[in-house]
Amino acid sequence: MEFLFLIAIMLQGGAPAAAPSLPQDAIVADAVRIHAVLDAQVAAWNRGDVAAFMQGYWNSPDVEFVGANGITRGWRRVLDRYHKAYPDRAAMGHLDFSDIEVQSLGPDAALVVGQFHLQRQNDAPSGVFTLIFRKFPDGWKIIHDHTSQTASAAAPER
Repeated sequence: MEFLFLIAIMLQGGAPAAAPSLPQDAIVADAVRIHAVLDAQVAAWNRGDVAAFMQGYWNSPDVEFVGANGITRGWRRVLDRYHKAYPDRAAMGHLDFSDIEVQSLGPDAALVVGQFHLQRQNDAPSGVFTLIFRKFPDGWKIIHDHTSQTASAAAPER
């Protein structure tokens, strides 16, 4: 019953539930580090550097990207997918993330949801994403990315 109560609070826009065994300052510090990964991704994207954008992902054959075209597994395949979907700066546009929420799942895992917005010359696709982050010795990395465009968007997903 407590679990359903926490879900109801989260759905109503309340503060996300924290892992009970972690001190609040550790949860906040991890959220700051995760936001920094996302900020670095936005900066890399907006300068047209897909390889640097991919530094936010776990470099592993087990990393996953889920979108409208199915599941892509493996860091190299995800990178190739981005290159195919966004072959040049015009296709990439200008990226912004908003409404980012970070929920601790424990000392080395977090759930992140948010929205993405692309501004391009002829359109402005947007959508939502759910990311699972894991803490590694070299920092927080995305291990699973599920991105969906809103129905009005007419371009490749994030």
